[in-house]
Amino acid sequence: MKNLTLEHIAAACHGTYVGAEHEKSMCVSDITTDSRKNTDGCLFVPIKGARVDGHDYIPQVIADGALAVLSENDLGKQEFPYIRIKSSLQAVKDIAEYYLQQVHIPVVGITGSVGKTSTKEVIAAVLAQKYQVLKTQGNFNNELGLPLTVFRIREDDEIAVLEMGISDFGEMSRLARIARPETAVITNIGWCHLENLRDRDGIFRAKTEIFDYLKPQGNVILNGDDDKLNQVTEVQGKSPMLFGISHNNDVYATDMVSLGLKGVTCRIHTPGGSFDTLIPMPGQHMVYNALAGTCVGLTYGLSLQQIKAGIESLQPVSGRFHIIENEKYTIVDDCYNANPVSMKASIAVLGDALGRKVAVLGDMGELGADEAALHAEVGTYAGEQKLDALYCVGPLCRHMAEAAKKACPSMEVQHFDTRDLLIRQLPSLLKKGDTILIKASHFMQFERIIEIL
Repeated sequence: MKNLTLEHIAAACHGTYVGAEHEKSMCVSDITTDSRKNTDGCLFVPIKGARVDGHDYIPQVIADGALAVLSENDLGKQEFPYIRIKSSLQAVKDIAEYYLQQVHIPVVGITGSVGKTSTKEVIAAVLAQKYQVLKTQGNFNNELGLPLTVFRIREDDEIAVLEMGISDFGEMSRLARIARPETAVITNIGWCHLENLRDRDGIFRAKTEIFDYLKPQGNVILNGDDDKLNQVTEVQGKSPMLFGISHNNDVYATDMVSLGLKGVTCRIHTPGGSFDTLIPMPGQHMVYNALAGTCVGLTYGLSLQQIKAGIESLQPVSGRFHIIENEKYTIVDDCYNANPVSMKASIAVLGDALGRKVAVLGDMGELGADEAALHAEVGTYAGEQKLDALYCVGPLCRHMAEAAKKACPSMEVQHFDTRDLLIRQLPSLLKKGDTILIKASHFMQFERIIEIL
């Protein structure tokens, strides 16, 4: 890892090096917080969690070949070098900030209430037509996950596409300080994390903290159809690039045709020309993601042909509208997370499926004081789509079930207090040939339902 000697690491995280003088100049090969992913020559960072203290695994990782460790504890004199620090989490962030300055590659930072991961996937697929791309994997988008993603960058990587997720004020500034994006992309301002951010104006303020550490004369790419984001007229003296369905955006789409669960076709218009494309994932929201990818592609010099190829190469990510077909069912695995906007978008796509349409929906978290009304709103929407069956799970979803029954009395609607109660009933509820949408906030652990089906 470029310039990551133990001496430089200690300076970057304001730590105290303890060890032999000749070892200070040694470079680490990797940085990890997971003792199970220890590799020869790595730096192990022990994190103190609610149930597990990573410091307990220091002897094991050294025996397995780690070069050195960080430690919040005084380990005394050891046969291996270590760096004494006050906070492992803060040290990880400081080291990541330093390391990203050493590798000198542009960063595309992506945030927003809904669609960050799918937008990240489109942008990475587009940029991969021209560059070696490092992208966020899984849910590594917070104050620990972002640094761990940065540590995966190697010298042959040419651009980094980093997802940045928050739930409170100040978090985005701390993430942006690490990433220092050259390009900032905001997908939308929705109804997530209302417990801390209170309302959409609060969400807008928190998300736009990404501008705090934008590189000088950096690029800003925004959803111009969003009533909050289209208020941004200038950042660092530059106008943002806007995308959306409306024709007054810099990049916009027309002629959208749904192919059901096979995806959606559209024509994308840019200042330099237009092209037709097939987005191989369903839903109008994917058109917005493709438009964001087009904007980033244009920003980094890709041709329209390369952008089109990138969009059409998109592959689904597990838990993010991943379609699984077996001999009994078509399963739409969208169980990674949920909020009212994404719930309704997924229900709308389910409406285009063939055969019997079944939604298995669970509680949505972090919605604040309006959580009951927002669950009911989703239930009303599901009833209006006239699905064949709706099975709701969790205490908040009782409001969803009641609203759905009211909106469509003829629709089969059942509520279950827990996921396990639903699982016991599933064999008698489902029929061969069903298309089943599985969606809830991550804490509901609906992955178990996917495994069973």
